[in-house]
Amino acid sequence: MQVSLAGGGAPRQAYGELQHLIWQAETFGLHLAELEVRQHSAVHARALDELRAGQAPSASTRDVLSTLRTIAALQARFGSEVCRRYIVSFTRGVDDIAAVYELAEQAGGKPPVLDVIPLFETVEDLRAAASVMEDMLGLAPVRRRLDKTGRSLEVMLGYSDSTKEVGPLPATLALYDAQTELTAWAVRRGIRLTMFHGRGGALGRGGGPANRAVRAQAPGSVAFRFKVTEQGEVIFARYGNAAIARRHLEQVASAVLEASTAPTRSEPGARFAGLAQEIGSAALAAYRALVETDGFAEWFARVSPVEELSRMRIASRPARRTKGNALDDLRAIPWVFAWSQMRLNLPGWYGLGSGLDAARLEDLRRAYASWPLFNVMLDNAEMSLAKTDRRIAARYLALGDRPDLAARVLAEYDLTKKNVLAVTGHTRLLEKHRVLSWAVELRNPYVDALSHLQLRALRALRAKGTSTQERAHAERLFLLTVNGVAAGLQNTG
Repeated sequence: MQVSLAGGGAPRQAYGELQHLIWQAETFGLHLAELEVRQHSAVHARALDELRAGQAPSASTRDVLSTLRTIAALQARFGSEVCRRYIVSFTRGVDDIAAVYELAEQAGGKPPVLDVIPLFETVEDLRAAASVMEDMLGLAPVRRRLDKTGRSLEVMLGYSDSTKEVGPLPATLALYDAQTELTAWAVRRGIRLTMFHGRGGALGRGGGPANRAVRAQAPGSVAFRFKVTEQGEVIFARYGNAAIARRHLEQVASAVLEASTAPTRSEPGARFAGLAQEIGSAALAAYRALVETDGFAEWFARVSPVEELSRMRIASRPARRTKGNALDDLRAIPWVFAWSQMRLNLPGWYGLGSGLDAARLEDLRRAYASWPLFNVMLDNAEMSLAKTDRRIAARYLALGDRPDLAARVLAEYDLTKKNVLAVTGHTRLLEKHRVLSWAVELRNPYVDALSHLQLRALRALRAKGTSTQERAHAERLFLLTVNGVAAGLQNTG
């Protein structure tokens, strides 16, 4: 068409809008968006056990098989590119990947084309990521796909559950180490590896400025390819306005190019490996000491609105993976969201103060000055601390009738704030981020009023003898305050 138009004397049309269309097709293909499927590894394991034993398939097994048949039907109609990525959450080993291919064979009909992507979420799984990827190369379906994709593979890294498990500092270091090992593995095996970052909007789930996060990745891990989840409030905040959306994409694109073309330099992560080990161990000990305290889960349910949030239709998935009340069953999203509603933002900073306290201030300042990961981590923690309101948080903590736990949390907050300011050299939080500081100070009085209303609604919802009408009024008040606090604080999704 372009050649015909140009030959017919219409070069402006040929190399104007039509050229833009050609560039778009070359960049994005002929699909507006590709669908991706995600399922927990335990669901696949149960499904295979049932099928291998000849049992009648349970509802979850029928759902998995139906999903695979739907993928095959979509591919038959629109081509394999429309839906071929299948993400396995909580991948533990290569068997979790092989299970999806086996289930696809048993679903009936022609199996779909699949790129099964492991999602490593716990710290232990992140440490084993490179080993599992190596084992994947032994699977025949994976080898066939490598031949057709130019030896391209994808791996997903989970930020939310790793942070919920060990705290922000150890999780950040574990994710960095996993990227470093995966990058080295991909180079050795000649694999074109894309790392898919499962980041949330909240600072306790890998949130924060995206362009700075890209620059802080392990050297060599970006390589012109950076994939990241965008969800919840982040979509509206970053893409609700065309000008802001364009600016955000420009910032991320420039950061990807900068990270991919940076000259070879000594790896700062290796230089500060000893320091990272020192502060990471102390931070982990402090965090686990808190969440492993007897009665912590019950205390958290009393001081936070997590149970009330779980009963409201404001999320894409249930708050818990099972019907139990154990802390491990609680998903990372309600965990982080509940702490932010309490004005405490604990998942964004807890343990960091104890970690920094374990090292020499001079060493920490050198790392802050020359290691992008450490710099971004402290700046994000500073933002999280600035959005914490100690007075209001103390009122929520008083609901738990555990002064020992309340005192421990507030003491760690004070220690973290003191040590972060000492390392950064700032006299107050967000000192170098004047616009953000002003925005927080401007919004806080309005958010404070909403927090006090939320406390009142919580007491009404939990009171015995509340009438149906009073409960309905309290639920509406509570939901309004949840939306208002989230909008006012930002970085809560």
